[in-house]
Formats: sequence, C-alpha cells, structure tokens
Amino acid sequence: MKILAVDVGTGTQDILLFDSRMDIENSFKMVQPSPTMMTYRRLKEATRQGLDVALKGVTMGGGPSHWAAEDHLNAGYKLYATPDAARSFNDDLELVADMGIILISDEEVEKLPKDVLKLELRDFDFYQIYRAFSQFNVSLDDLDCVSVAVFDHGAAPPGYSDRQFRFDYIKDRVNRDAYLKSFAFLAKDVPDIMTRMGAVVSSAKSLDTELILMDTAPAAVLGAMQDNNIRLKEKTVLVNVGNFHTIAFRLNANGITGVFEHHTGMLDTDKLDRLLVKLSNGTLTHEEVFLDNGHGALILDPGSDHISKEDFLIAVTGPRWAMMKNSNLMPYFATPHGDMMMAGCFGLIEATASLLPAYQEEIIAALGQGREKPPWELA
Repeated sequence: MKILAVDVGTGTQDILLFDSRMDIENSFKMVQPSPTMMTYRRLKEATRQGLDVALKGVTMGGGPSHWAAEDHLNAGYKLYATPDAARSFNDDLELVADMGIILISDEEVEKLPKDVLKLELRDFDFYQIYRAFSQFNVSLDDLDCVSVAVFDHGAAPPGYSDRQFRFDYIKDRVNRDAYLKSFAFLAKDVPDIMTRMGAVVSSAKSLDTELILMDTAPAAVLGAMQDNNIRLKEKTVLVNVGNFHTIAFRLNANGITGVFEHHTGMLDTDKLDRLLVKLSNGTLTHEEVFLDNGHGALILDPGSDHISKEDFLIAVTGPRWAMMKNSNLMPYFATPHGDMMMAGCFGLIEATASLLPAYQEEIIAALGQGREKPPWELA
C-alpha cells in the first residue's frame, strides 16, 4: 500500500511517501515551506514591488500570511479577496473587511486589471508535490490514499470565543473516543465546523484515492508514540510544542486521560513545566489555561495518574522542542523511526490504518519490524 502523508504546519509542510513493502526508515521524505509561509513571501514581494493583490482559492492557515496581508495594507496597497480566501484571516467577514480587505467574487477577480497580482490560496497542492517527486523519478500515480493534517480552529459562531470553540471540539472528540485516532476522518465524514479540513477536501476533489484528514497536533503525538522508548511505557504525558500551539496529552493503556492546549508564544520552560505537572497529577483546570489566553484543559479520572520517575514518562515532540531542553522534568525527546520532524506523518499513517480496516494489518506490520529486502529490490 502506498500513502502520501502531508503534515501542514505553520513553518513547514512535512511530506512522507509511505510504501508498506519497505522499511519506513527508507521512505521518501520532503520538508518544505508551509503554504502560509509561501503566501507570506509572495505578499511581501508584492508589497516590495508596489502591486495590488487579489486572493482567491479556499480557506487556508493564517499566521504569517495574515501578518503579510496587514503589512501590505499598511503600506497603502489594495488587497482583494474572495469570501473563501478571506476566511483564512477570520471566519467573520465583517472583521476581514474592517482590516481593509476588499471582498469580491471570483468573477470580479478575473475582471481586475492585469497589473493586479492574483494569488490562489490552498493548504494542499497535490500537483505541486507530484511535480517535486517526479524530479526524482518517483511516481505518485499509484497511490492508495492521501492523508493530510492541518490545524483547524473551526468556524465559531459570531460572538463565541475561537479558543473556547476549538477546545469544545477537542473535548467532544475525546469524550467520543479516548484515543488519538478520533481526531482523524475520512473525507466524507469531516465535520462541517472544520472549515480548513473541508477546504483541503475541496482542493483534493480530483484525486482518485482515499482521502483522510486529521488535526496536526494529535497526529504529531500519535506519531511520536511510535518511538519504542515511549511505546513501552504504560503512562505518558506527551507534549507537542508547535510553532503557534502547544498541546499535551496524558495517556495510559486505556487512552487519553487528560489534555490541555495553549499558545506557544505565551509559554516558557517554567510555565510549561508547571502545566505538565498539573496535567500529570490531575489538578489542571480548564479555567487556569483559558484565562491565561490558552484554549483549555480537560482532566478525565483526576486521581488515576501521578508523576513518578519509575513509571511516568514525559516526552516531547514538535518544532519548538528546544523550549523543553532545560526542563526540570528531564523529558525524553521523541524520535519515532529516527525522525522527529516526521512525527505528524507517522501519526497520519497510523490513523489511516484505523480508518481503512482492509489495510490495517499491512500498515501496522510496516510500522513495526523492518523489511529484509533493500528498497532497490522493490522498485
């Protein structure tokens, strides 16, 4: 079975081509700039050249592209956007218009003067990845599945906190099924509120393969758990320190027993240590995280776990892992299959196994023991 796994983050998009016939360590991989970083660079260049810009396409991740859009407007240049593209900055289009962005239809974009730079927004561009692999004589024509992870705040109703809405979603998923795979969906089952995932489904509608969507943070944690030093532990607190968001799950043999999510920019080593200790011993409250401008916390079975050097492992993954290198908790830094940067992709592969039962045994076997044959005998 061949799966293209794409983990779309803020800084990078991490890409793994999984083939169940070979060692996962021999998988072909790419780490490229994230789509929002590419949009950021294009907008900054348009500002430098003094060009008006029109954004079209679908809803994608913000962050860097949002900052570049604000800088472009502040420099005195026009920025047009279709409604779907504009929701990359805010689900409330009135707030987008208040930024100074001019909302227009797709038809109106095409009627703009030729000197207006037109940029298409999307988190997932299969054909860009296809062309990149083709440069190395690697074909994506025989894929069985494409699995994509994005961070999705969801479309909160007007007047409702985006942070609370995001954590409501996390809480709902954990209460439905206390396993990380509950954050993954077949394309047809993506919840309507998950607009960024839905936009990826729209971008991939021409693909003739199975399509699976997952949240980036649980994907990274699920992938990090494939590290043998983590997998052998009965109790774990595993934290993904992302560029924008940090999420930590408390896990035991029965699944998730606690979780919190916060903004990485509001954390330092000491604060993160305190939150992890409270998550571990079951004393962390939703209010403590939410009132600190985080998303929230959920504790299940408050008294079931306690920190112990003997049987409780605190493990770290994510691009901002270095925040924990001086931690008093002496965490373990996960390297699943020898590669921390691919943790999200490894998690996507495992989630795919749970959603496609016909391939489950084959995928799980490939994620386990290595193959005896070298990759050139399987080409």
